[in-house]
Amino acid sequence: MDPEALARLHAAAFVHPRPWDAAEFAALLRQPHSLLEGAEDGFVLLRVLADEAEVLTLAVAPHARRRGLATGLLARAMARAADHGARAAFLEVAAGNAAARALYARAGFEQVGLRAGYYGGEDALVLHRRLAP
Repeated sequence: MDPEALARLHAAAFVHPRPWDAAEFAALLRQPHSLLEGAEDGFVLLRVLADEAEVLTLAVAPHARRRGLATGLLARAMARAADHGARAAFLEVAAGNAAARALYARAGFEQVGLRAGYYGGEDALVLHRRLAP
């Protein structure tokens, strides 16, 4: 997926927080530690530094939701992160995003922190999970 396609999909998936534009995706993809796991209707973008992975964003087009796409993308992204040496993964999720929170809980993530007002006034939960070597 190219940065323009990622930006279109991100804009379809997110209203709040602000969707990322193609330039932002291009800059992230140029970083040597970025990994993209994508499909036609969704993607996960993460980065791996040392032994930790950070999920930067996960987006699924509204018409493709509730079909297991995000679950599969996240599982493949976590496997790739482990293949790149990550032993743990972190992410932030909006406290009010029940669907995303449920997805991450099913994937083994647990809350380890809180960032008050992180998403323009809405709190973010900091989630963590261990990755298999």
